[in-house]
Amino acid sequence: MKKFLILGLLPALLFAQEKTETKREPGHYDNNKFSQLYDLMATPNMFRTASGAPGPAYYQQQADYKMDIVLDDKNKRLDGVETITYHNNSPDELEYLWVQLDQNMRSRQSKTPLIESQRMDGAIPVDGFVKKYMQESFDGGFNIVHVHDAAGKPMSYTINQTMMRINLATPLKPNQKVSFTIKWWYNINNYRVDGGRSGYEEFEKDGNRLYVIAQFFPRMAVYNDVEGWQNMQFWGRGEFALPFGNYDVNITVPADHVLEATGVLLNRNEVFTAEQNKRYALAEKTFDKPVLIITPEEAKANEKGFSDKTKTWKFRAENVRDYAFSSSRKFIYDAMAVKLETKNVMAISLYPNESNPLWEEFSTRAVAQTLKTYSRHTFDYPYHKAISISAEDQGMEYPMICWNYGRPDANGFVSDRIKYGMISVIIHEVGHNYFPMIVNSDERQWSWMDEGLDTFLQYLAEQDFMENYPSSRGPAHKIVPYMSGDQRFLEPIMSNSEGIHQFGANAYSKPATGLNILRETIMGRELFDHAFKVYANRWKFKHPTPEDFFRTMEDASAVDLDWFWRGWFYSTDYVDIGIKEVKQYFVTDEPTAELQNVKARRGRFGTANGPYVYLVESNHKELKNNRKKALEKEDISSLNDFISNKFSVEERAKLKSPKYFYEVEFDKPGGMIMPIIVELQFEDGTTENHHFPAQIWRKSNQTATRVFATEKPIKKIQLDPKLETADIDVTNNAWPKEAAKSKFDELEKSK
Repeated sequence: MKKFLILGLLPALLFAQEKTETKREPGHYDNNKFSQLYDLMATPNMFRTASGAPGPAYYQQQADYKMDIVLDDKNKRLDGVETITYHNNSPDELEYLWVQLDQNMRSRQSKTPLIESQRMDGAIPVDGFVKKYMQESFDGGFNIVHVHDAAGKPMSYTINQTMMRINLATPLKPNQKVSFTIKWWYNINNYRVDGGRSGYEEFEKDGNRLYVIAQFFPRMAVYNDVEGWQNMQFWGRGEFALPFGNYDVNITVPADHVLEATGVLLNRNEVFTAEQNKRYALAEKTFDKPVLIITPEEAKANEKGFSDKTKTWKFRAENVRDYAFSSSRKFIYDAMAVKLETKNVMAISLYPNESNPLWEEFSTRAVAQTLKTYSRHTFDYPYHKAISISAEDQGMEYPMICWNYGRPDANGFVSDRIKYGMISVIIHEVGHNYFPMIVNSDERQWSWMDEGLDTFLQYLAEQDFMENYPSSRGPAHKIVPYMSGDQRFLEPIMSNSEGIHQFGANAYSKPATGLNILRETIMGRELFDHAFKVYANRWKFKHPTPEDFFRTMEDASAVDLDWFWRGWFYSTDYVDIGIKEVKQYFVTDEPTAELQNVKARRGRFGTANGPYVYLVESNHKELKNNRKKALEKEDISSLNDFISNKFSVEERAKLKSPKYFYEVEFDKPGGMIMPIIVELQFEDGTTENHHFPAQIWRKSNQTATRVFATEKPIKKIQLDPKLETADIDVTNNAWPKEAAKSKFDELEKSK
């Protein structure tokens, strides 16, 4: 005959079984946080499968460029002529082509300054007042000299702000290509005065400039199965959507300039001295520290030249989505080799003397660490080099090259904020080679797909780079101030770049934190790392969408994450899980009248009604003062008889001996679903951890209940002890409830 352990609250549970199931109201699907994302995600098709992989009909366009560029240092002007060969790999006929003219954001006719609200300044620096109200704005933007077809004849085109439509005489059919030539020029901006992601930095003390040049040529827009033409205007924040292609680029600069750029340098022997080439060959075999290719002394000598002669640097880049370069006579140049699993790659830094000793010590090492960590979590870096350029007030990325801020002050002092800020931005910008330069997402629409994924991997690389590295983004508790903020200024991660109030938190921190929570708390490292690597390899050198990422992470892990994407990415729900109530029970053979009725009731339903062990609710004080009421097997005859008859001596020795029973009810004031992480702290100082999956909330969005049967009395129950879930209110995370600490107490403790 079966014997039962009966909870004191069992009558309520039994009676609940008799009730008719509550009918779900219309709209329940929309409010069910565990419902699948069919209502929010695009329908799978032959281009993109339900598994998150490219489909059998997937295609992408190709744009190849041949460019001749001249950098006029004296006049701060850039001239260029390019021939674009555009390959139509789509199944569609194209009547016209769209070309991006991002420099037009800085033209005097730009509408970008008109889209922001303005208020009068109560006080404003004099130079700011003059610039804002008195000076004529910078004369930027592309000046298109001509657009010619392959025969040299003019082509019809229309410019709409930062987009140019090239009207084709005959439609471009599938599997055909077309070539055309654009000639242009523009005035290069001082980015520290006029802003921008590229331009020049002026060194007033010696009259030199350091150029970081990007978005400098008319670039093909993306045409794909998702958007058709991605011809959304460039307003300044939302970054770029670009097709892959091959580039042959000749860049003419002053003869005393040192230059680096996207692609393989084809004429190294012409632009470097014999000694510098010898040093570079040494760097290709040096894996432990950077080798100086151009020394600080050589850079100082170059600063004084101001040559009237020119030198042309020739590059070839294959299968890249963009192109950028940096040039200055002030550059020190160092490099070292990085050993990856399948190849060696060069880590390179260029920086002026003003950046030392900080850059010589850390920059190239940070580049190398980035390549190692990111490659381990995705794929081996496919290009032959990764370059970090010292450009104050910058942090921007392009294939194989990026610009990064961080220098000592005028007295040579480097604060920890500058030191770690510089290392972090180098890791982040070099990391962008993976997302979006290779895993080529649409930055114009979905900033988080590159910024968030990159920031997540940046955190891992920072921790690899240095023990106890003070990462500013990644750990869950660091996103709490944002998540708990005013809802009027919060948007879902799945928002367009231009419509976000707190861009850094929304596009960088929150998605990175979400991925960290997935890896550490929800999925586990093994499942997460495998799925993340599958996504990276499925979509390297392709154009993924958010759905492709979401679906792949589930497809490769067998973890249902729709609840997580729905809450963390599609809403502004926050995490707040608390302990609502704790009930304690003791064991007895003497049931109350109510429990006797339960026993009789169970018998009527055909359930065994033999000997029972009763667990009766007790308050904390009673249990603490009456230790005899803790379970002792020998004191409970029915339990003792059952164990003796059912188990051998060896089996009995392996049985647990629970003596204390706690029913804990958790509530969820916050809207965001999350696992429940519980730490039990016992009176003897030991602890025990429990992890309940998010699905514990699947039948109730508000409460969940668990029973803990322990051999030792519990002193404290603590939720989320390591702050893994971004819980915005920890005052309800402990039992017995703890008094809130005052700011004075915290201040005193910190002294």
